Amino acid sequence: MNALVPLPVLLPLCATGLSLAFGTRLARFQRFISVAVLTAVLGLSVALMIGADRQGPLSVHLGDFAPPLGVTLVADRLSGLMLTVSSAVTLCVLVYSLGQGMADRDKETPVAVFHPAYLILVAGVSLTFLAGDLVNLYVGFEIMLVSSFVLLTLGGTGPRIRAGSTYVIISLFSSMVFLTAIAMTYAATGTVNFAQLAVRLPDLGLGVQTLIQAMLLTVFAVKAAVFPLAAWLPDSYPTAPAPVTAVFAGLLTKVGIYCMLRTETLLFPGNRLGDLLMALALASMLVGILGAVAQTDLKRLFSFTLISHIGYMVFGIGLATRAAYGGAIFYVAHHITVQTTLFLVAGLIERRGGTNELTRLGGLARSAPLLAVLFFVPAMNFAGIPPLSGFIGKFGLMRAGVADGSLWAWILVTGATVTSLLTLYVMAKIWNLAFWRTEPPGQAAYGTVLESPDDSDDDDADTGPDRIPGTGDEGIAPPRPAAGATAAATLQGRAVITTVHPPRPMTAATAGAVALGLAFTVLAGPLTAYTDRSAAELIARRPYVEEVLGR
Repeated sequence: MNALVPLPVLLPLCATGLSLAFGTRLARFQRFISVAVLTAVLGLSVALMIGADRQGPLSVHLGDFAPPLGVTLVADRLSGLMLTVSSAVTLCVLVYSLGQGMADRDKETPVAVFHPAYLILVAGVSLTFLAGDLVNLYVGFEIMLVSSFVLLTLGGTGPRIRAGSTYVIISLFSSMVFLTAIAMTYAATGTVNFAQLAVRLPDLGLGVQTLIQAMLLTVFAVKAAVFPLAAWLPDSYPTAPAPVTAVFAGLLTKVGIYCMLRTETLLFPGNRLGDLLMALALASMLVGILGAVAQTDLKRLFSFTLISHIGYMVFGIGLATRAAYGGAIFYVAHHITVQTTLFLVAGLIERRGGTNELTRLGGLARSAPLLAVLFFVPAMNFAGIPPLSGFIGKFGLMRAGVADGSLWAWILVTGATVTSLLTLYVMAKIWNLAFWRTEPPGQAAYGTVLESPDDSDDDDADTGPDRIPGTGDEGIAPPRPAAGATAAATLQGRAVITTVHPPRPMTAATAGAVALGLAFTVLAGPLTAYTDRSAAELIARRPYVEEVLGR
């Protein structure tokens, strides 16, 4: 079983080479490689989750070099669950993207970048969840950064380049802080291996421990988009194509939460910064949801709700009890799935209605009843309506806060309740504007061009015949959007148009994500028991340390 641990990282990396080798010459085989590899990674993740639950943590020292020299990968209950959920979500998003066409490169473009970048992103996420030391955690972050920039800037439009640049600048800042923290940790302890750090960090002075802890939390708070380090997210994610936004919003921010859970339990037990974390959680909840209330653009609205609900997870980490950790882990798994689903639905709405602007949408419940169902179910789940998994996760966190009984805990319980009610208001607002009311005049007609290959900020400029980058070929540009039309996700150099019925793979992938979210409700009993065992394992620390160090 231990031999399976590196495979969720190695398989996507090897498939990236194959994907680049075949490129556009064998596009169908390239798509087959991506789907087959992600399906295999999902199967491996399930096997690792079950194995870690039955046998305890699983580890492998690559090259058979013991810590601190070797590369150690570890799969315990927490990382196994995160791998499984992330693999299922990335597979759904890949199928969605294939249906949308963004993964297909026409003959006009010389290099197929979507599949390699997407596979590298999956490898980086898997490495982050399995990393047994700070250096490989940093490497996982950088792998995600490189692939994320490529995916964010697909199409090369001005807004995407700006959003990608902002994302890279913020990520480079957090990377510098991370490298500084790693250097300080190694200088103080002589190792960066998590298991060895769990043994050696308590011997350091309290001031040194707190400084290292604060620096690592800063890095992970940037990745997780915890207020006030979340200002970059609403401007970066909404400009990307719907599948890219979905996987980023649903998954990448949870990487930061995972790192918080890992380091706060394994390296810094005792909850020294618990009050600070709970204050940040409260601010994230309220600022995020109030920002969502003020939005009328669907993707920006969902981006603000993402910031808000990150606060629930930080709330559980700040409480630092077994029940709180269990609730936070459950909510992370739930939120990855439901948040991704909502962004996929946003892509379908844009494809159907021609815009993400709520004030220009309407009548979708009558004209697209299946789309209405695909939105309504995850929206109610996200808002925490009983008996859905969103309610179960929030109830578990609030119950842990009530059991704690401290002033901060009661404040957070109140804040979480208000945030949940405002989330319901926001979901009802979307439903009323986009689905329930009659269709407003001027809504985009079917066949309207949403975005063409030459769309940029200077749409009024007379550019003449368009030249397709990297080919030298010239041609007449596809029609531009009508005045006032909202630009949508460009698909690798091809125009996007509204359609009565979205491609079936897009709808099927979204329905699969909805079903996955409902599965958390159906399997809530076994899942909450699993997350409780995972929380107990995190607090105990001994199983992890003994597995890695062989004690």
